[in-house]
Amino acid sequence: MAKINTHRPGSPKLIDISQTLRTGIPVWPGDTAYESKTIWHIDEQCPVNVSWLHCSTHTGTHADAPYHYDQAGKMMDQVALDAYIGPCQVIDLSLQEIDSRSISLAHCQALIDTQSSAIERVLFKTYQHFPSDKWDEDFVSISHELIDWLANKGCILVGLDSPSLDPQNAKNLAAHNAIKHHKMAILEGLVFDQVNAGHYELIALPLKLASLDASPVRAILRTSTL
Repeated sequence: MAKINTHRPGSPKLIDISQTLRTGIPVWPGDTAYESKTIWHIDEQCPVNVSWLHCSTHTGTHADAPYHYDQAGKMMDQVALDAYIGPCQVIDLSLQEIDSRSISLAHCQALIDTQSSAIERVLFKTYQHFPSDKWDEDFVSISHELIDWLANKGCILVGLDSPSLDPQNAKNLAAHNAIKHHKMAILEGLVFDQVNAGHYELIALPLKLASLDASPVRAILRTSTL
């Protein structure tokens, strides 16, 4: 569950919008289950604990590299980081009925602020309560027409709380291909349980993973100074 960090009066709040990586975290059907193990333990012979972990690059909250959906695309260590830090807006659709389980322009156009720098990063909240303990096959995706519209308004990153921009059984990956066409960035598997619609600063840097197609991220929203 996302948590709001304690903060000093007058300082911004940090809101963690990441899933906790742990044994049993739901993963895409057929993908690698998360595992971890402590292999060195503090004792009379050893001054430290050391562990390993084994997981898919798409585990939990993650960023897709272009290489994930484009054989000639940049890999995770090659992507520019600018898109993952900066003003953003959270659009709350969690109380809406989403036709065909795909977010269209009609669902959200009136909610999106296109007049500020926050249009550069748009994050969609579709769950009232994030399904942290089970895989949801009927998650909400996003239409490629909406991605086209966002790109034309200056958006450089799209994120949502679903595990993918496209439906689970999609073969043509229309949303991912729209992202590819516009050279945008992707965040998936965000957690907005403690987040209201509005403007924030996004901080969600991927790991510098050589030759790989995605990376888990620690995604944070920072509020303005209170």
